[in-house]
Amino acid sequence: MLLATPLARSVRRAWPDTHLTMLVFAGTEGVLVGNPDLDRTITITEQQRLLPRLALMKRFWREDDLALSVLTSDRAVLNAWAIGRKRVGMVEPDRGRWTRSLLHATVPFDDLGTHTVAMNLRLCGPLGIAPVPEVVAGFRPEDQTAARAALPFDIDREPFAVVHVSPKFAYKRWTSDGWIALVKWLRAAGLRVVFTGGRDPEERAELLAVKAKVPGLATDVSGRVSLAGVAALLHRARVYVGPDTAVTHMAAAAGIPVVALFGPSNPVKWGPWPIGCTDAASPWQSRGTQRVGNVTLVQGEGECVPCRLEGCDRHVASTSRCLQEMPAEVVIAAVERALGSFS
Repeated sequence: MLLATPLARSVRRAWPDTHLTMLVFAGTEGVLVGNPDLDRTITITEQQRLLPRLALMKRFWREDDLALSVLTSDRAVLNAWAIGRKRVGMVEPDRGRWTRSLLHATVPFDDLGTHTVAMNLRLCGPLGIAPVPEVVAGFRPEDQTAARAALPFDIDREPFAVVHVSPKFAYKRWTSDGWIALVKWLRAAGLRVVFTGGRDPEERAELLAVKAKVPGLATDVSGRVSLAGVAALLHRARVYVGPDTAVTHMAAAAGIPVVALFGPSNPVKWGPWPIGCTDAASPWQSRGTQRVGNVTLVQGEGECVPCRLEGCDRHVASTSRCLQEMPAEVVIAAVERALGSFS
């Protein structure tokens, strides 16, 4: 969803007076708070069944002049068909004949060689508008105030790093020992450390295990600061380090030095979009540790990387050997280089 914000910005720049709405899954709308390009956000649950979905479609029936679908699922296209008098969306080249019939214009979907930002922006073509490749992670003044209040130091006077220990899924996780070594290095380098994270019990357990090993060395704002508040902190941070997760994309959009830890995920499609990037396909190669703009992508090693699968055991609770074997020294060196380049 965050990587769809460049499409919203493109529409806003082309048609400034447009009333722009984004339909998203409930629980994800936090990253859109403070987005200056949106007038309204509508939420829908992932589990919503036939009758609630029909009610939603009836409520917004042909309400908008135009609906854009950035997903190829039947559900997304049906929503666009119900809401928009004209519809433009993505379709998979080898399927989706019936969904294609519900759209006035289509763009072939590439799930391998095109970045998600670039893929979404291809919908600008049928609209005849210029793409604006800017990921937007906004916040309001009150979000910044709340974020400042959660910290025991003045973010305007003391440099700090934001560290996101635990992603949603285990197969994207680095090691506790690695995070512990990184936090100690950051403190020795004169930076305060701020932990961010979600409220999920498993994610919290991972973070708390790391926090217990570095007593007094980091401030934990997970669950205490909203996503918009995290965005406010990221815009003031000296550096960010995290795995393949939404906050990492937010950090890249903030324009600060970012070190992103990648294992099974395909960087070509999911690497954080660097600030100022205008690449028409993707700024990232499939393999290797690499740097583009403000983002350094540290990739785990192995002939199978990136496998684009859910861990070595092929399920979301599985770990990934490429990340579990990633040395702390490699990550710390990347952070040191990133800090030096943006000092």
